[in-house]
Amino acid sequence: MPSGVKDRPSVLVIGSLNMDLILQLPRMPLVGESLVGSHYSRSPGGKGANQAVGLARMGADVTFVGKVGDDADGKILIDNLVANSVSADFVSKAENAATGLAVILLDSDGRNSIAVFPAANNEMTVAELPAVFAWKQFDALVLQLEIPDAVIIDAYRFAKRAAVPVFLDAGPARPFPLEELWGIDVLSPNETETLALTGIKVKSLDQAKLAAAQLAKRSDAGAVVIKLGSLGAMSRTRDGCCQYFPAFKVHAVDPTAAGDAFTAALAVRFLKTGDIRQSVNYANLAGALATTRLGAQVSLPTDREIEDYQQRSQLTL
Repeated sequence: MPSGVKDRPSVLVIGSLNMDLILQLPRMPLVGESLVGSHYSRSPGGKGANQAVGLARMGADVTFVGKVGDDADGKILIDNLVANSVSADFVSKAENAATGLAVILLDSDGRNSIAVFPAANNEMTVAELPAVFAWKQFDALVLQLEIPDAVIIDAYRFAKRAAVPVFLDAGPARPFPLEELWGIDVLSPNETETLALTGIKVKSLDQAKLAAAQLAKRSDAGAVVIKLGSLGAMSRTRDGCCQYFPAFKVHAVDPTAAGDAFTAALAVRFLKTGDIRQSVNYANLAGALATTRLGAQVSLPTDREIEDYQQRSQLTL
């Protein structure tokens, strides 16, 4: 855990960039069915880029490392990072791959299904890391699982050698050798990601506690924070203390990037306060507010928006 708090923490995000194609439908199509949509849009996305933009909007100084194709979408994604005050100096272009793509189906109840084509994101290599860590001292590293395992593991090792706290958003859902990140500061999966990592279907708070204990055993994480969607979140600290945080009730329109808003808020608030309880509450509110707007990065709230909503609603975080 960080030894001190920061007013404007310097955060390194290593992760994915995708162009999101969003199709709004009355409901999810059945297998083999063609269904007419009501609206179509394109929006910058990718879990890494989403979290980088979220961190910047919530008061962090953010540097991003990632890969795009040498194409129009790649330029749009880089320009969007810069427009959101994220340094893109370490975003490079893959020679033989297109920019990553995500196709998002969104139904009238605000539920989504997402298919991802990683493309250039899979071209990231560990050779790109030494220059980044030699460039400056960061206050934290934020990672996700949309890039190759070797890059994630090596980035973690670089950070630990430099005594930099590490946050892992364990998405998308897939197996991953958590033991390679032994002693990580914060590990945060959602329910489906928890299932992929533990084999436990989290349908209750008791199951969440059981899964958190297993994740802690595999990773020795300072804190395991399981995102529970409409139920809220649960945290388990290294001393075995579990705490449940109910969700904030809002009118959800699109859950895309809600988890990324949560992770960004969790990281930046923890770096500013050192208080995991306050940080999870703050992250819960950020994730809830992100569901009230359509799209990924465009839905990510600023620190001012979160604080204004908190004051209007007379919430204690």
